[in-house]
Amino acid sequence: MRLKFVMTGFGVVQGLMAVLFAAASLALTVVAARVGWDAAMAGFDKDAAQEIIEAVGLLAAAVVALQMAQTIAEEEVIREAHVSAPTRVRRFLSRFLVVLVVALVIEALVGTFKALHDDLSMLVYPAALLGAISLLLAAWGVFLWTNRSTEELEPEAMEEAKREDRKLK
Repeated sequence: MRLKFVMTGFGVVQGLMAVLFAAASLALTVVAARVGWDAAMAGFDKDAAQEIIEAVGLLAAAVVALQMAQTIAEEEVIREAHVSAPTRVRRFLSRFLVVLVVALVIEALVGTFKALHDDLSMLVYPAALLGAISLLLAAWGVFLWTNRSTEELEPEAMEEAKREDRKLK
Protein backbone atom coordinates (compact mmCIF):
# COMPACT_ATOMS: atom_id res chain seq x y z
CA MET A 1 0.00 0.00 0.00
CA ARG A 2 2.77 2.46 0.92
CA LEU A 3 4.73 1.62 -2.22
CA LYS A 4 1.69 2.36 -4.39
CA PHE A 5 1.32 5.75 -2.65
CA VAL A 6 4.99 6.52 -3.28
CA MET A 7 4.72 5.50 -6.95
CA THR A 8 1.62 7.70 -7.35
CA GLY A 9 3.60 10.56 -5.81
CA PHE A 10 6.38 10.02 -8.36
CA GLY A 11 3.80 10.16 -11.15
CA VAL A 12 2.41 13.45 -9.82
CA VAL A 13 5.89 14.98 -9.54
CA GLN A 14 6.82 13.78 -13.03
CA GLY A 15 3.57 15.18 -14.39
CA LEU A 16 4.41 18.53 -12.79
CA MET A 17 7.88 18.38 -14.30
CA ALA A 18 6.37 17.74 -17.74
CA VAL A 19 4.10 20.79 -17.31
CA LEU A 20 7.08 22.93 -16.25
CA PHE A 21 9.14 21.77 -19.24
CA ALA A 22 6.21 22.63 -21.54
CA ALA A 23 5.85 26.06 -19.89
CA ALA A 24 9.59 26.70 -20.33
CA SER A 25 9.27 25.71 -23.98
CA LEU A 26 6.41 28.12 -24.48
CA ALA A 27 8.33 30.93 -22.75
CA LEU A 28 11.42 30.29 -24.90
CA THR A 29 9.27 30.28 -28.04
CA VAL A 30 7.74 33.63 -27.11
CA VAL A 31 11.19 35.11 -26.40
CA ALA A 32 12.53 33.75 -29.69
CA ALA A 33 9.58 35.21 -31.58
CA ARG A 34 10.15 38.57 -29.90
CA VAL A 35 13.87 38.54 -30.68
CA GLY A 36 13.17 37.58 -34.30
CA TRP A 37 10.43 40.19 -34.65
CA ASP A 38 12.61 42.95 -33.17
CA ALA A 39 15.43 41.98 -35.52
CA ALA A 40 13.14 42.07 -38.55
CA MET A 41 11.72 45.45 -37.55
CA ALA A 42 15.21 46.91 -37.09
CA GLY A 43 16.01 46.15 -40.71
CA PHE A 44 17.53 43.27 -42.56
CA ASP A 45 21.23 43.75 -42.06
CA LYS A 46 24.17 41.93 -40.50
CA ASP A 47 23.02 42.72 -36.94
CA ALA A 48 19.51 41.48 -37.70
CA ALA A 49 20.96 38.24 -39.06
CA GLN A 50 22.83 37.71 -35.79
CA GLU A 51 19.64 38.30 -33.78
CA ILE A 52 17.67 35.91 -35.97
CA ILE A 53 20.39 33.27 -35.53
CA GLU A 54 20.08 33.82 -31.77
CA ALA A 55 16.32 33.32 -32.08
CA VAL A 56 16.95 30.01 -33.84
CA GLY A 57 19.13 28.93 -30.90
CA LEU A 58 16.32 29.82 -28.50
CA LEU A 59 13.86 27.82 -30.59
CA ALA A 60 16.22 24.82 -30.47
CA ALA A 61 16.19 25.02 -26.67
CA ALA A 62 12.39 25.30 -26.78
CA VAL A 63 12.18 22.13 -28.86
CA VAL A 64 14.35 20.26 -26.35
CA ALA A 65 12.18 21.42 -23.45
CA LEU A 66 8.97 20.47 -25.27
CA GLN A 67 10.32 17.09 -26.29
CA MET A 68 11.38 16.42 -22.71
CA ALA A 69 7.86 17.32 -21.57
CA GLN A 70 6.35 14.93 -24.09
CA THR A 71 8.78 12.13 -23.28
CA ILE A 72 8.22 12.42 -19.52
CA ALA A 73 4.45 12.61 -19.97
CA GLU A 74 4.26 9.64 -22.33
CA GLU A 75 6.81 7.34 -20.71
CA GLU A 76 6.32 8.06 -17.02
CA VAL A 77 2.82 9.49 -16.58
CA ILE A 78 0.54 8.13 -19.33
CA ARG A 79 2.16 4.72 -19.75
CA GLU A 80 3.35 4.49 -16.16
CA ALA A 81 6.32 2.69 -17.68
CA HIS A 82 9.20 3.02 -15.31
CA VAL A 83 12.47 3.16 -17.21
CA SER A 84 14.18 0.05 -15.90
CA ALA A 85 13.88 -2.66 -18.55
CA PRO A 86 16.54 -2.59 -21.29
CA THR A 87 13.95 -1.98 -24.02
CA ARG A 88 12.57 1.02 -22.12
CA VAL A 89 16.04 2.41 -21.48
CA ARG A 90 16.93 2.23 -25.19
CA ARG A 91 13.66 3.84 -26.22
CA PHE A 92 13.88 6.62 -23.64
CA LEU A 93 17.54 7.38 -24.36
CA SER A 94 16.97 7.33 -28.11
CA ARG A 95 14.08 9.79 -27.88
CA PHE A 96 16.05 12.08 -25.60
CA LEU A 97 19.32 11.88 -27.54
CA VAL A 98 17.72 12.61 -30.92
CA VAL A 99 16.34 15.87 -29.60
CA LEU A 100 19.49 16.72 -27.66
CA VAL A 101 21.81 16.09 -30.59
CA VAL A 102 19.69 18.17 -32.97
CA ALA A 103 19.50 21.04 -30.47
CA LEU A 104 23.23 20.92 -29.76
CA VAL A 105 24.08 20.89 -33.46
CA ILE A 106 21.86 23.94 -33.97
CA GLU A 107 23.55 25.63 -31.01
CA ALA A 108 26.96 24.82 -32.47
CA LEU A 109 25.88 26.33 -35.79
CA VAL A 110 24.65 29.45 -34.01
CA GLY A 111 27.99 29.68 -32.21
CA THR A 112 29.86 29.16 -35.48
CA PHE A 113 27.94 31.96 -37.21
CA LYS A 114 28.53 34.29 -34.27
CA ALA A 115 32.24 33.49 -34.17
CA LEU A 116 32.63 33.94 -37.92
CA HIS A 117 31.01 37.37 -37.77
CA ASP A 118 32.30 38.65 -34.43
CA ASP A 119 35.54 37.04 -33.29
CA LEU A 120 37.26 34.09 -34.97
CA SER A 121 39.04 33.20 -31.73
CA MET A 122 35.61 32.15 -30.38
CA LEU A 123 35.35 29.47 -33.08
CA VAL A 124 37.09 27.01 -30.74
CA TYR A 125 33.96 26.62 -28.60
CA PRO A 126 31.54 25.60 -31.36
CA ALA A 127 34.23 23.29 -32.75
CA ALA A 128 34.62 21.66 -29.33
CA LEU A 129 30.84 21.35 -29.07
CA LEU A 130 30.68 19.64 -32.47
CA GLY A 131 33.47 17.30 -31.38
CA ALA A 132 31.58 16.45 -28.19
CA ILE A 133 28.39 15.85 -30.20
CA SER A 134 30.32 13.49 -32.48
CA LEU A 135 31.55 11.54 -29.45
CA LEU A 136 28.01 11.44 -28.06
CA LEU A 137 26.66 10.07 -31.34
CA ALA A 138 29.43 7.47 -31.50
CA ALA A 139 28.78 6.39 -27.90
CA TRP A 140 25.05 6.19 -28.58
CA GLY A 141 25.70 4.06 -31.66
CA VAL A 142 27.94 1.70 -29.67
CA PHE A 143 25.28 1.50 -26.94
CA LEU A 144 22.57 0.59 -29.46
CA TRP A 145 24.79 -1.87 -31.30
CA THR A 146 25.90 -3.68 -28.14
CA ASN A 147 22.35 -3.84 -26.80
CA ARG A 148 20.55 -4.92 -29.95
CA SER A 149 20.51 -8.52 -28.79
CA THR A 150 18.35 -7.44 -25.85
CA GLU A 151 15.33 -7.28 -28.14
CA GLU A 152 15.84 -10.98 -28.82
CA LEU A 153 16.06 -11.70 -25.08
CA GLU A 154 12.89 -9.82 -24.19
CA PRO A 155 10.52 -9.93 -27.19
CA GLU A 156 7.51 -9.56 -24.89
CA ALA A 157 8.78 -6.18 -23.64
CA MET A 158 9.18 -4.97 -27.21
CA GLU A 159 5.67 -6.16 -28.10
CA GLU A 160 4.26 -4.42 -25.03
CA ALA A 161 6.02 -1.19 -26.00
CA LYS A 162 4.59 -1.45 -29.54
CA ARG A 163 1.07 -1.98 -28.12
CA GLU A 164 1.50 1.10 -25.95
CA ASP A 165 2.62 3.10 -28.99
CA ARG A 166 -0.59 2.12 -30.76
CA LYS A 167 -2.63 3.27 -27.72
CA LEU A 168 -1.02 6.72 -27.87
CA LYS A 169 -1.99 7.26 -31.52
